[in-house]
Amino acid sequence: MATHSVETQVEKRNIVLDALFGVSNLQGLLRIVPGFLLSVAIMLVAIPVTDYLGAWLLSLQGIDPTGKKSPVSAVLTAILIGILLRNLLPLPKIIEDGIKFSTTKILRLGIILVGIKLSIMDVFKLGVWGIPVVVSAIFGGLWFISWINRKMNLPERLGTLIAAGTGICGVTAIVSTAPAIKADQKEVAYAVANITLFGLLGMFLYPYLAPHILSTSEQIGLFLGTAVHETSQVVGAALTYKEVFNDEVVLKAATVTKLTRNLFLAVVVPLLAYLYLRNLAAQGGGDGSKISIAKLLPAFVLGFIAMAIFRSIGDAQLQNGLAFGVWDKDAWKAFTDAIGEYWGSRALGTAMAAVGLATSFSVFKGVGLKPFLVGFIGALIVGFIGWAMSLLLGGYVKL
Repeated sequence: MATHSVETQVEKRNIVLDALFGVSNLQGLLRIVPGFLLSVAIMLVAIPVTDYLGAWLLSLQGIDPTGKKSPVSAVLTAILIGILLRNLLPLPKIIEDGIKFSTTKILRLGIILVGIKLSIMDVFKLGVWGIPVVVSAIFGGLWFISWINRKMNLPERLGTLIAAGTGICGVTAIVSTAPAIKADQKEVAYAVANITLFGLLGMFLYPYLAPHILSTSEQIGLFLGTAVHETSQVVGAALTYKEVFNDEVVLKAATVTKLTRNLFLAVVVPLLAYLYLRNLAAQGGGDGSKISIAKLLPAFVLGFIAMAIFRSIGDAQLQNGLAFGVWDKDAWKAFTDAIGEYWGSRALGTAMAAVGLATSFSVFKGVGLKPFLVGFIGALIVGFIGWAMSLLLGGYVKL
């Protein structure tokens, strides 16, 4: 009986280990430690490097970087450091299990945690006239980029990731969509590079172009919030405009617009997963079964949506009292920032460091520069749609 009880306890322990870490025993758990710790170390190094790069970029534009958030994402820096280490140093095989763990379990955990950064209340702030601007830029960009990608005969998953990153919210959209469509490290790295390059170009150019093609502060804020990719890049662009033209409304409008774009991630990830699986089935590449809700809404997407709902309910309750009867406005912000900005961003940074460690330069052979042409055209299309819709409807938005 005692032996049977011990065996039962071991089985239960192994089930828990498999659910949490993707390993079947304690030996497997130990094997993931080296690669995981290396990924964490890269993420921790990426944070001060990103702060330095961001301060330098702001200084280039004559903006005092003191107290201002970096316009460069630490997630990007982490993946770049990982790629450099992978290709410049002979890394031991002992890190492979930890890399796999970080690019799966830690990535999904990060996606769930950053869901708390999204709130439906931001949509209400933008108003009925601002929402069509965001929706048009998102879905117009998704459709056009996917179409261009097919015309260039590039992998469909790569086009989907570039479309998601360009149309919604940059790197977060890419890493959230990648597991749903089973994208590999090469495709993730290409898409992240696209978003970074053209997002930074938009961050530098659009603040100076905007006053020549739009008239009101709300129009300019809507344009910057839809035409620039990453949240950090949007804030950087709006901050540049505020500093150069002394316009606080543009910063507010651009930030609210970008947060509204981010919220659509909860809708677009299942949609992109559905379209990918449907096209795969049409090409005879599926398993022949019907597309199930489980495939469209895996656990990490449900967790992401649940966190966004939790945030939205708390924000709504703050209008008349305490969030969930516990947190006042400042405490609620500190709580959600700790989960989304601190732990969520660090989990994604760890995952992207692992993606970099798993990415050899050799995997890019045969694809070349075509993805960057897709990303460039996509950035122009989303920028044009954002400008046109901001010009058409932005005059009705008042913040």
